[in-house]
Amino acid sequence: MSTLEVPSEISRSWLLVNGAMPETFAPAQKAHADEIILDIEDAVDPAKKASARRDVIEWISAGNPAWVRINEQPSAFWADDVQELASCPHLKGVMLAKVEDSTHVEATAAAFDSEMRIIALIESALGIEEARSIACARGVFRLAFGSGDYRKDTGTAADDLAMAYPRSRLVVASRIGGLPGPIDGPTISPSHSIIRSKTEVAVALGMTGKLVLDKDKIPVINETISPTGSDIEWALAFIADFEARGRVVHDGSDLPRLGRAEKIVGLAGALGLI
Repeated sequence: MSTLEVPSEISRSWLLVNGAMPETFAPAQKAHADEIILDIEDAVDPAKKASARRDVIEWISAGNPAWVRINEQPSAFWADDVQELASCPHLKGVMLAKVEDSTHVEATAAAFDSEMRIIALIESALGIEEARSIACARGVFRLAFGSGDYRKDTGTAADDLAMAYPRSRLVVASRIGGLPGPIDGPTISPSHSIIRSKTEVAVALGMTGKLVLDKDKIPVINETISPTGSDIEWALAFIADFEARGRVVHDGSDLPRLGRAEKIVGLAGALGLI
C-alpha cells in the first residue's frame, strides 16, 4: 500500500490481485496502491477457490490488512466465503461481486458477526438500474463499477460518452445513499496517457477511486485523482476570502464554489498535500 495510510473512504487506487497466486501478495503490498483487493472471484478457477480462500485468509491473518473480493451472493461459493472470512483478523472489508439487488448486500452484512464494510461491485444493466436501493442497503461502504462485465452485458462501447450514464448513476446513487464517491472500473491500456485521460473523465463525473490491474499504473491514478496544486491554491484562497467577508453570499455561485473548495481542502489534507 502507499506510504501514507489513506482512509478507505477516499482511497484512490484499488489494486486487484489474483487470490490463487499467493506469491504475488507481498509484491502487491509494496506497490503503493491505497488499497489491495485479493480476488477470489473472477480471477480464480472454481476448482481452486477453496485453496485460494485459505491462502488469502492465511496471508491477511498474518498481519497484512487487505480487502477481499468475494463471490456473488446467489453463487454456490458465497456462503463459504463469508463463513470463513468472518473470523479473519486484519480483514479491511469485502467487495461483493455482481450485486444486482439490495438483498445481496443485506444478506452479506447479516452473515458477518461484526459490522463488515462492503463494497458493492455493480456489473450489469440491472445492477445499474437498482443502484439507488443498493446504495441505501445496510452494510454498503462504497459502490464500485464493474465496467468490463457491464459492457459485456449491454453491448456498450468503451468510449467516454457511452460509459457516462452508468458512471453517473453510481455517482448519484452514492450521494443519495450518503456514501463516498464510487470507484471506477479498470482501464485496460498500456498507455499512461490513456490511463490519465480515462481517470480524468471519471473524476469529472464524480467518481473518487479506480480499480487497477497493473501496479505500474498506480502512480498515474493516484496523481490524477488527487487535487492539483492549482486546485488547492484556489480553494484555500476562496475559503480565506469567504471568511474575510464574514461568509456573506454575494451571488448564487458562492455556495457551490464553497462546497467545492471545502471538498478540495479536505481531500488534500487527508492525502497529506497540505
